[in-house]
Amino acid sequence: MKLPLWNLLASPDKERSLHIAVSPTGEQKFTFTAWCNSHLRKAGTQIENIEEDFRDGLKLMLLLEVISGERLAKPERGKMRVHKISNVNKALDFIASKGVKLVSIGAEEIKRSENSISKTLRGWKFLGKKERKIVDGNVKMTLGMIWTIILRFAIQDISVEETSAKEGLLLWCQRKTAPYKNVNIQNFHISWKDGLGFCALIHRHRPELIDYGKLRKDDPLTNLNTAFDVAEKYLDIPKMLDAEDIVGTARPDEKAIMTYVSSFYHAFSGAQKPIDVIFVKSPWEAHSGTPPDFIQKEPPLTLEQSTSSEGWAETAANRICKVLAVNQENEQLMEDYEKLASDLLEWIRRTIPWLENRAPENTMHAMQQKLEDFRDYRRLHKPPKVQEKCQLEINFNTLQTKLRLSNRPAFMPSEGRMVSDINNAWGCLEQAEKGYEEWLLNEIRRLERLDHLAEKFRQKASIHEAWTDGKEAMLRQKDYETATLSEIKALLKKHEAFESDLAAHQDRVEQIAAIAQELNELDYYDSPSVNARCQKICDQWDNLGALTQKRREALERTEKLLETIDQLYLEYAKRAAPFNNWMEGAMEDLQDTFIVHTIEEIQGLTTAHEQFKATLPDADKERLAILGIHNEVSKIVQTYHVNMAGTNPYTTITPQEINGKWDHVRQLVPRRDQALTEEHARQQHNERLRKQFGAQANVIGPWIQTKMEEIGRISIEMHGTLEDQLSHLRQYEKSIVNYKPKIDQLEGDHQLIQEALIFDNKHTNYTMEHIRVGWEQLLTTIARTINEVENQILTRDAKGISQEQMNEFRASFNHFDRKKTGMMDTDDFRACLISMGYNMGEAEFARIMSIVDPNRLGVVTFQAFIDFMSRETADTDTADQVMASFKILAGDKNYITVDELRRELPPDQAEYCIARMAPYTGPDAVPGALDYMSFSTALYGESDL
Repeated sequence: MKLPLWNLLASPDKERSLHIAVSPTGEQKFTFTAWCNSHLRKAGTQIENIEEDFRDGLKLMLLLEVISGERLAKPERGKMRVHKISNVNKALDFIASKGVKLVSIGAEEIKRSENSISKTLRGWKFLGKKERKIVDGNVKMTLGMIWTIILRFAIQDISVEETSAKEGLLLWCQRKTAPYKNVNIQNFHISWKDGLGFCALIHRHRPELIDYGKLRKDDPLTNLNTAFDVAEKYLDIPKMLDAEDIVGTARPDEKAIMTYVSSFYHAFSGAQKPIDVIFVKSPWEAHSGTPPDFIQKEPPLTLEQSTSSEGWAETAANRICKVLAVNQENEQLMEDYEKLASDLLEWIRRTIPWLENRAPENTMHAMQQKLEDFRDYRRLHKPPKVQEKCQLEINFNTLQTKLRLSNRPAFMPSEGRMVSDINNAWGCLEQAEKGYEEWLLNEIRRLERLDHLAEKFRQKASIHEAWTDGKEAMLRQKDYETATLSEIKALLKKHEAFESDLAAHQDRVEQIAAIAQELNELDYYDSPSVNARCQKICDQWDNLGALTQKRREALERTEKLLETIDQLYLEYAKRAAPFNNWMEGAMEDLQDTFIVHTIEEIQGLTTAHEQFKATLPDADKERLAILGIHNEVSKIVQTYHVNMAGTNPYTTITPQEINGKWDHVRQLVPRRDQALTEEHARQQHNERLRKQFGAQANVIGPWIQTKMEEIGRISIEMHGTLEDQLSHLRQYEKSIVNYKPKIDQLEGDHQLIQEALIFDNKHTNYTMEHIRVGWEQLLTTIARTINEVENQILTRDAKGISQEQMNEFRASFNHFDRKKTGMMDTDDFRACLISMGYNMGEAEFARIMSIVDPNRLGVVTFQAFIDFMSRETADTDTADQVMASFKILAGDKNYITVDELRRELPPDQAEYCIARMAPYTGPDAVPGALDYMSFSTALYGESDL
């Protein structure tokens, strides 16, 4: 009967098979639980029962996200069994996506040996009802899954001296514990029972934590507890094993031991590593055994040469001084870069929140102040930071060039301070800057619109309130109860005239309500008072309508009593009311404020005004006709002695009021003419500003583009020496800098346009933002290009390359740069090497690509190409040569003393060596002996300094 246990399959080529059975022992559960918690605590959680806490798949998915650093699919949050199975399936699919294949095997397969872990972790796949067994809390299945995860993410990638995974981890342990007596690591079970192996690993890397000389092999319990406690307290390695279980077991669990030991490997492999190097191979020897014929290596100093005379010692000291001076200079450049990058990122971090602040203001003055602050930022604060950013890139490129020329490893800035990180932060800054400017302009437009609408609302509301004043009291009168028949008739006709007047005012009420609604939609700051006033007007209007209807009904009840009416009074009222409304509307229109942004708009207003003036003669005729009616009434009253009390009972509009309003209209017309004329002149001035800005922008924009193209051609052409190219570029730079006053002049014109609230310009497609970005790119491009040529000169002089060789390098590079981008891709570079006689396989080509493209961008720049070619043809200092020089100073000893360093080297460089050299621990060591061999290899990045 087969048991559903876990087993690792062999690699796809099936050369070997490795089957590891998992025994659900308490020791494995304790170890695997502690290992999982060591990672889950980074996410602020942990597990208590390994077979229960992984059943719903949530913490299993979280564990995989923590150890892989990747995001898994969104988990199911339900509590049903189908949700748990779905989550476990997502976790297993993620494991499978990492090239891992898991197979359920039978009991007869459990006892097969696990002898090649590194060759088995190439592809995994689950068979059977694995997810259901995990959801059901199957202990064996869960432990096997966790062991698989440990193998994949904690052991598989271990590599030591061409061995990997389990064999690599075992070889690492043997190398680290080799100097310790009574420690013989041959496996991952009984070799660790006495605890000395764990103590030796800790002492090898952190000798201050354990007094190894006091440990005894016959006291394993104390040894194990000491190692476990020290690892937990000082190395952040949680306790995964129980000392009593290990001592009380004939053969400790191998997987538990491997899991715990792998934690030591990862803890120490990322920290300061001890120097285990006995001899050092050059990169050529490490790959092919012998260096290529075209590499000229300086022969090492022999013992006879080292002791022949003091001149050799002086030569060696000079070489060391030269190497140390280069190293000190590079360290200073690194510190300068870090500080400048940190300061620039801090400024960006402080500036972006200010640009992202969208707190609106209630007044135009406050928004204008914000716009002025933004202009100060653009004009005063940002330009120096643009220069700092450009200088930072130049310093970074110069440092990398110096490191390559001195055969040092490339400089890697601190996390978050790479040039790409700064460029990303700068892009976020410019995006926030653009959004802030757009928001400012939109807010100014909004406030301008709000002020206009609020003033219009107040005017219409005041006119309406003046009209409705006393209307309610009039409608509530009961004068018809005691009136004569003729008076009743007059009251009815007067009421009809009032209804006509009321209807004429309906449009104004609707306009007031519409304006109030628009003010609310535009978030006007004084909306409560506007709404209250509008509501009062609407309520009053509804009340007027109700009162009007009520009075009409009362008058109609007495309509049969009305027989006579003065038709002339009625006609006067009917014609005077609309004419009066027309005059009030005309006065309102003539006093209405206007906002225009173009000449076309002001011309439209002027045309409408002229059309209005054309209607004045007809209006004057209507006025005379109305006054004629009133004069006719007066004549009839005088002729027939009609008792009318001298007033028109149908209207309150008098001839004097009509004449007064007519005179007011005639006075407002020339004022409107003057206002339109002044606005027309202002729009003509704005149009001149647009044309002036457009004319300059249409010249400056193409000029910047042309200069960018010319600089690009200079960087890839071979006209003259590098010094000639550099001189030519500096002339370009000078001409560009001399062009700055025109940019400043354009900035001034742009400021005038913004102050005039001009928001568009049909005379050019260039905005000031386009010109600024193009100008900054032009300055950055010319500075970067000059820096590249300077680095080429630095490379040429340092490597002794002639101008003819540089021209040949450039010709070869340009020939194989098929896309003419200034960079060769991988295929172009391979073709270039083949054309120069290189005969290499994939491994050798990959090694060369790691030199010329350390960042794995897939392209080779001209500077990297020159560095490679100069390295192939020039002689540089190596770790072996520096080591041989130290050996001369040390009198052919394997170590050197402090006195010898101070005697042979200048004081500052002697102290530099003393502070960084590790103590020599060889069998021939003396007190105060220093290890110059590890120090020499560390200078060239072959080990840790």
